[in-house]
Order: sequence, then structure tokens, then C-alpha cells
Amino acid sequence: MFNGTDKRYNQYSAYLKNKFGVKVYKITLDAGFSCPNRDGTISKGGCIFCDDGGSFSQAHSNLLSIENQIDEGIKTLSTRFKARKFMSYFQAYSNTYKPVAELEKIYNSSLCRDEIVGLSIGTRPDCVDDEKLNLIAGYKDDYYTWIEYGLQSVHDKTLKKINRGHDFDCFLRVYEKTKEKGINVCVHVIFGLWETHDEIMQTAQKLRDLEIDGVKIHMLCALENTKLADMYTHGEIDFMSEDEYIQTVCDFLEYMPKNTTIHRLAGNGLKKNLIAPRWLGAKLDCLNKIDRELIRRNSYQGIKS
Repeated sequence: MFNGTDKRYNQYSAYLKNKFGVKVYKITLDAGFSCPNRDGTISKGGCIFCDDGGSFSQAHSNLLSIENQIDEGIKTLSTRFKARKFMSYFQAYSNTYKPVAELEKIYNSSLCRDEIVGLSIGTRPDCVDDEKLNLIAGYKDDYYTWIEYGLQSVHDKTLKKINRGHDFDCFLRVYEKTKEKGINVCVHVIFGLWETHDEIMQTAQKLRDLEIDGVKIHMLCALENTKLADMYTHGEIDFMSEDEYIQTVCDFLEYMPKNTTIHRLAGNGLKKNLIAPRWLGAKLDCLNKIDRELIRRNSYQGIKS
């Protein structure tokens, strides 16, 4: 059991509650960033799964200032959940893809309220350098600071197929530098990328060996206005069944070290733009099935680490 709960994995939300004494909520932010894999700097078209929102899941708009997005987020979450502490989460596109001076102004503007206790920055490993890491490391003494790297897979053939625009070695180099700066790292992976079960477990084993701080697991899905949606429409691809996904998640968790925090196990909020697989929209149901499967196995996170 983890964090005083009945969960058989190290659930990030429960970990944060233990750390800060109350539940901590992320405020997702759109600061108007772009991505070098979409603007033609390194390639064209972006990753085949990325939609026009750049993986942004919330209703805030970059038409609002960062400060206003924070105010709106705190107001909404306080009213709905009686939330008292928050993390600023830069989610949309690649949130280190600007000069350092601009990044500093943007990050500082998200720390405008006393209720903010953490900072999380989603980006790509090829959009980070020493100067940017030094900037981000400067926040860690006062705020619980994370960088979230979209890796998706450790297999270069897969990264090429999804038009990722970087290889695994690029991630490794930046990961090592990030850890040297004392910054927490969450790694994003995607299941269903036409890989065998063994290949997915190889990703799990590599991340285990790196002793990553956190992991966010996604299921490959086709959203409207993506290359992946076109491929699905033309019968070029198919997706994991829910049962196959659940089994793979549990297998993956067994390799994760016990102190690796699990930031996500299933998708949510995609129904409006989701084309396939349709089962992905029922997040709570999927999470409950993962819990039941771990109980059925008498298993838990880290049993194979």
C-alpha cells in the first residue's frame, strides 16, 4: 500500500497530499508556446497524435494572461473542490521553446499567488539546454519543481514512425543534465505505438534503471484533425483493447520503482475530440479495473524492480 491509501501504486495525487498536508491541484496553463516539430524548425507536421491544442486539456485560453489563468483556475478549483494549494502546470505545446529571458517572465507570472506551491513544465528534450535548466533549477528551493519530458518510447524506430523529431539518446543526455540540477523529472510514455509487449516492457525496464521520479502513461488515441485520425479513417491502424491496455499498465507498474510517482494511468476529458478508441473516455472505470487487476494478481508497483 502507498501513501496511506489502498492503492497498489504510488499515486501522485496521494503523494502530494502526504507531502503538503492537503490535496494539491494542478492549474493547467497555456502560455502561447509553439513546438519545433510543428513550426518546421526540425520537421513538419508534428507528432502524428498531436492535435491543434498541443495536448492542452483545459478550457483556459492564452487570450488570458498567465496571471488571469491562475486566478480563474484557483477560483474554479476552490469553488468545486474547496482546493487550497496548487501547482502551476505549463501543459500546451513545448514550454521551454522560447529564449530564457522570456521564459523567466512567463514562469514568474505563474507564481503570483501564495497558494501556489509547485511548478511543472511540460516540454521536449530537444527544447532544453543548460541555461534553461539553470533557470528552472532556480525555482526548486521555493517551489516543488518538475519538468515533464515527452519521451513516448525508448525505441528509435517508434520515435521515427510517430515523427517525434528526436531519438532516445537525446532524451538520455537531457535527462542526466536535468537530474544533475536536482529537478524532478516526469517521463511521458504512450502504449499502443505498434510495439510488441516485450518492447513496451523494455521501455519500463529502461525507466526503472534510470530511477525516474515520475511517469505519466498515455494510451495512443486518434483525435480530430491529426495525422493519426487520417490513418485510422483509412484503415491503416488499430488500437489496443481496454483489457490489453489494463494488462499492459499492470505489467509496466510492476517494473517501476516504488518511489516513482505515477502521474497518470488513463486518459480523461477527450470525448469531444476523441475518434478512437471510444473506451478511453471512461477514465474512472479504467482506473478501477487496473486496481482490481493488481488485486487479482496480488501484485503492486515495484514487485519486479
